[in-house]
Amino acid sequence: MQKLSILFFLLFLSLESCSSKEESKDFTQFVNPFIGTDGTGHTFPGACLPFGMVQPSPDNVDIGWDYTSGYQYKNPEILGFSQTHLSGTGINDLGDVLLLPFVENKTESFKTGYNKKTEKASPGLYSVTLNDSIKVNLTATERVAFNQFIYPTNKAKLLIDIQHGLRFLTDSLVLDSKVSIESNTTISGYCHNKNWVQRKYFFTLTFDTPFSNAIELPKKTKEKAPRYILDFVLKNKTLQAKIAFSTVSIEGAKNNLKTELPHWDFEQTVANAKAKWNSYLAKIEIEAPQKQKEIFYTSLYHLFTQPSNIADVDGKYRGADDKIATAPNGEYYSTLSLWDTYRAANPLYTILVPERVNGFINTMLLHHKAAGYLPIWTVWGQENNCMIGNHAIPIITDAYSKGFKDFDANEALQAMIETTTKNHPNNDWTLYSKYGYYPFDKIDNESVSRTLESGYDDYCVALLAEKLGRKTVAKTYYKRASYYKNIFDKETGLMRGKDSQGHWRTPFDPLKPTSPMNNPGDYTEANAWQYSWASTQHDITGVTNLLGGKEQFTKQLNTFFTLNGEKDNRHLGQEGMIGQYAHGNEPSHHISYLYAYSNEPEKGKKLITQIYNQFYNNTPNGITGNDDCGQMSAWYIFTTLGFYPVNPATGAFVFGMPQVKKATIHLAENITLSIICNGKSYKKITLNGTKINGIEINYKQIMQGGELKFE
Repeated sequence: MQKLSILFFLLFLSLESCSSKEESKDFTQFVNPFIGTDGTGHTFPGACLPFGMVQPSPDNVDIGWDYTSGYQYKNPEILGFSQTHLSGTGINDLGDVLLLPFVENKTESFKTGYNKKTEKASPGLYSVTLNDSIKVNLTATERVAFNQFIYPTNKAKLLIDIQHGLRFLTDSLVLDSKVSIESNTTISGYCHNKNWVQRKYFFTLTFDTPFSNAIELPKKTKEKAPRYILDFVLKNKTLQAKIAFSTVSIEGAKNNLKTELPHWDFEQTVANAKAKWNSYLAKIEIEAPQKQKEIFYTSLYHLFTQPSNIADVDGKYRGADDKIATAPNGEYYSTLSLWDTYRAANPLYTILVPERVNGFINTMLLHHKAAGYLPIWTVWGQENNCMIGNHAIPIITDAYSKGFKDFDANEALQAMIETTTKNHPNNDWTLYSKYGYYPFDKIDNESVSRTLESGYDDYCVALLAEKLGRKTVAKTYYKRASYYKNIFDKETGLMRGKDSQGHWRTPFDPLKPTSPMNNPGDYTEANAWQYSWASTQHDITGVTNLLGGKEQFTKQLNTFFTLNGEKDNRHLGQEGMIGQYAHGNEPSHHISYLYAYSNEPEKGKKLITQIYNQFYNNTPNGITGNDDCGQMSAWYIFTTLGFYPVNPATGAFVFGMPQVKKATIHLAENITLSIICNGKSYKKITLNGTKINGIEINYKQIMQGGELKFE
């Protein structure tokens, strides 16, 4: 009996050990924030929290396309450390309140070199040692950036640059500012900036050590915000600074600081950030080699970096109409790169963070109330009208299709109708309705792409209207969704520009990419071959029929992936080329999955695997093209799991080729979906032992969990 008791005790200890081991899994160890910081990935290495408002990070340069995040990995100098950044975008903004510690006297040219070997980054922490032996550590809460500077002596200096910001053009960034030194430990103020958007931010900056002197530097031409040099006498060679932000007021920033970070414990703040990140990264477990894990979990990290909740802790926010309002449940999201993220990132959020989705949708509806149309691309709640289409529409339809109902669906449909009928800076619906396409002689550029993107949005309006029993609205918008057929050129088998008289664009080079910022023409950062697949998102049957049937559809895909052009036939975003497939830009992202609808599905599996292995790496240059607020990362995550939302508004996912032997998705309410694949191809797919006969799995099946097996 005693032996049996000992045996049970040892078994209990073993189970306890397994449980502790399970709970202590550290997924942050696989995240490398430097992935994407070299080349055109445009990510930043600094600290942040999932969906957080602030992102303290180093800036090397404050202007230019290469520095939209403020940072390039190979740059040997640092301007300083600003507190807000965009991840993976193609245009610059933010970069607010730059701090730079130094020792020797300076009045200009504050940039400094740094020891590259000391530069480290992990979720919730960035650190580096500057040339004058000052160690910099950065961490954050959702709304507060925490900077720690360790000096080589007790005498310390600090540059505070409110004028600094990340700008795309050379014009003055600050329109107006008011900054005051409240005491020898606190500086507060606001700035009204004009860059990608016009926006207002309020901040309070506080130190754990009083400064002994403050000198305001002379303003340069057109400068509207101050720069200060502060002197400190430190007790332990360490200076700490906390910077809280608000879109509403200085009082809002102070309340954010008081609520989120009332203490000065830097290490505890880092530990809290790491724990928060680990809880998000743990949503998917994969069995894979170290390199693949690093790419995968860094992709998850980049996916969850935004959208940013810019509401204060009391729920107040500044809307698109510059008015102060209170957000439902304290959530008002910005950094909405919708032309990019509607394709895969937003559908992935519905699986991994369903608790956030209603907040995303309600934000879009609040934006509509303030601006008169649904958001297109917002920074700090302000619209920049960048890119084409109105892709809040598919995101809302997708959410409703999947059962998210904590928003007013009828209000959402009305917002969609107004967005797609009332002219606004991004769309001239009068032209679109009159001709059934955008004539290239009536608009400046992107006529084909605008027609195709609008057609997909129209389909999504129709889909929601149908679900809500609005048959007349659905009929109208399904008709509009077929407008793509009006610009299909039978002779070339491609979508081609057409003028208001019905004449085709001549001459016509289907390989030549066009873009409003680089060689204006009929396509958006793409060529005719790439954009001709756009309407397959919602009408594969219709496109197949236009091409002449499934055999010709397959032939067209094969040509697309093998047709090479000249080197000058590439737009800046056309990186990661396989034939005319350009993985570096979003219009191509679903095309390899179209082989599931062809006569050669096995070829699609091989291409998907090739793209997966060829265009992602665990190095600073490991993202091919802008990550675009997590869209490039979302493609990698979905493809790892073996399915992808070709039509991202219906809750259906097309099977591809899983890239790991096993993945486990931790879903809501302790439900898991295990994905198992033992080979490089498969003949049969089963869900919980039952064979799936089609080429798709739906959202409901995923969220019910179980075992998805590729055999």
